[in-house]
Amino acid sequence: MSFVKKPPSFIRFASRRSVVYGTHAMVASSQPLACQAGIEILRKGGNAADAAVATAAALNVTEPGSTGIGGDCFCLFYDSKTKTVKGLNGSGRSPAALTLEYVRDILNIHDRTIPYLNINAVTVPGAAAGWVDTVGSFGSGKLSMQEILQPAITLAEEGFPVSEVSAWLWQRGEDDIKSASPNANDMLLDGRAPKAGEFMRMPNLARTFRELAQHGKDGFYKGRIAQAIVDLIKDKGGVMTLDDLASHTSTFVNPISIEYKGLTVYECPPNGQGITALLALNILQSLQEQRKIPNISELEHNSTAYLHAIIESLRLAFADTKYYVADPEFYNIPIEQLLSKKYSDTRARLFDPFKATIDPVKGSPVNPGDTVYFSVVDDEGNACSFINSNYIGFGTAAIPKDFGFTLQCRGAGFVLEEGHPNCLAPRKRPYHTIIPCMVTRGDELWLSFGVMGDYMQPQGHVQVILNLLHNGNFNVQNALDAPRIRVGPSGEKPIVFIEEGIDENVVRELAQMGHNVEIVKGWNRTIFGRGQIIEKRIVAQNGKRVWAGGSDLRGDGHAIGW
Repeated sequence: MSFVKKPPSFIRFASRRSVVYGTHAMVASSQPLACQAGIEILRKGGNAADAAVATAAALNVTEPGSTGIGGDCFCLFYDSKTKTVKGLNGSGRSPAALTLEYVRDILNIHDRTIPYLNINAVTVPGAAAGWVDTVGSFGSGKLSMQEILQPAITLAEEGFPVSEVSAWLWQRGEDDIKSASPNANDMLLDGRAPKAGEFMRMPNLARTFRELAQHGKDGFYKGRIAQAIVDLIKDKGGVMTLDDLASHTSTFVNPISIEYKGLTVYECPPNGQGITALLALNILQSLQEQRKIPNISELEHNSTAYLHAIIESLRLAFADTKYYVADPEFYNIPIEQLLSKKYSDTRARLFDPFKATIDPVKGSPVNPGDTVYFSVVDDEGNACSFINSNYIGFGTAAIPKDFGFTLQCRGAGFVLEEGHPNCLAPRKRPYHTIIPCMVTRGDELWLSFGVMGDYMQPQGHVQVILNLLHNGNFNVQNALDAPRIRVGPSGEKPIVFIEEGIDENVVRELAQMGHNVEIVKGWNRTIFGRGQIIEKRIVAQNGKRVWAGGSDLRGDGHAIGW
């Protein structure tokens, strides 16, 4: 039998996937085997939060080039009983000994950020605590952590066939895995990345899950796993200590939200970048109210005027968030002012309907990469919008001895610039790219969704929401499938990446307006993110609830329900 290392073509045609429907529960993720893990927990009586953690662990097994227990997580949970949305920030903090002076003077790093493969880019992994706290606070209380993690443990111990996109991610990270630590074989097959369709076992990762299941958070942040993390980091010149790990806590947060066309759109607050999507939607709303653009739902989809408005709104939003988004325990972020109508009206006045603004500056609201996202809903009507990430690929790709996971590189998200709100400091959380999203109509759930992929995430949120509101032309599947654009945030190259499939005349007209455009094809289309979505519908004929699920054609996954 031969295995194709890299398929000759990738998503060269529109998705032929149908919307998946169910009446009881549903999981949508980027890996079918991870979806099965979530469904197994739902069928055993677990709720959306329990199944989300089972799915997260199974994704660590089946797609480790995007996610893992050595990374961070965030979630939004819709409680059907109280009809409220709650949030959890499962991101970790920098080591107590990692100061800006240390990075400059001792490590001799003089760039604007810590290189992502440098061991000092490792912040305390927050995912393990985030999983336990998600189950403890939002879970059904019917299942133990052992039961919830068992599907992933079984996958890791007994093995699984590697999917196509996961194999591509694995191949891309192979050299990093080999060079990052002496424990590379934990995540390689006969000394190399597994190919699509080959069988992979990860028994040491299963050992990690068993430690967490049996001992809770202490099983990860104290004891053998913690010691292995510290030993590896110190051996490679890092400064993380056992105390850094033992002192880690998740943070329960109140989601931030805006009203847009009769909907309430929820995101986790900073240090995450979810506020970018809210800012962009607010600016689009102001543009329509100021009549600088027509009703965007009535513009031709992905036309020049449609995309120009989105591009400019996102650029203005990123100009603010790349400065203001930081750890709120270190910097007073003016969230209320940033999300105010007065501020969005002011930012919208910078919009020129005929010309690109290449590098807008941040406003003054006060005073005159790789990730997995997945969604789970249950029979009670609860929803869990969950995201988990190593940051870039396998993160630092460094594997603690005997435990089979890689350590993230989230510390590369700090800015090494004294006085900047997101400047590195001891025990501080960096700017975070991973963001789950949720949308309600009034207090009733409508969407639980997200689009993974570093700075693409808020851009994906905006484009998917706009697609679904575009005069009834989109369902949840083709809203994900539609070609996207991606702008580089403030500080990156001012390029507008255009996904293959957008009309060539539109691309040419955007260039004539001053946009620096670049068409992206083939496997590189993964830069536009991979989304998952579940919609709650009420059937007119009998008033019954139906779940409608979609899964991005840019990934390996699907939605599954019953």
